[in-house]
Amino acid sequence: MTERQRRVVVTSPRTVAARRPRHPVTRELDEQTRLGEVYMRSLIRTQFRLGLFVCTVLGCVIGGLPLLFLLMPELREVHLGPLPLPWAVLAGLIFPAFVAGAWLYVRQAERNERHFADIMDERQ
Repeated sequence: MTERQRRVVVTSPRTVAARRPRHPVTRELDEQTRLGEVYMRSLIRTQFRLGLFVCTVLGCVIGGLPLLFLLMPELREVHLGPLPLPWAVLAGLIFPAFVAGAWLYVRQAERNERHFADIMDERQ
């Protein structure tokens, strides 16, 4: 029978070398460091721009309706059933426009937050 060979442990001479501690980026956020503050300010600025955009678009659409009816007086005389067109537009289009704007805002805000979370995961 052959003798069984003994296993040999191989180690690197640098096993005692100091390793650089790894700090996750989320720790920067939790500890409110300067870097974490930069990351959070970036997210807040992105969300603010999105909110400003949605409010501007809705404001232009809704604020433009009176201007449209002022510049085109013949539209004031059009009737949809028993209601004049301006009343029908106010009753039927304003609230769906708000709902659509809110839906757009929430969808984009969640996308921004997912993107921010992906960046945080990549940096770890």
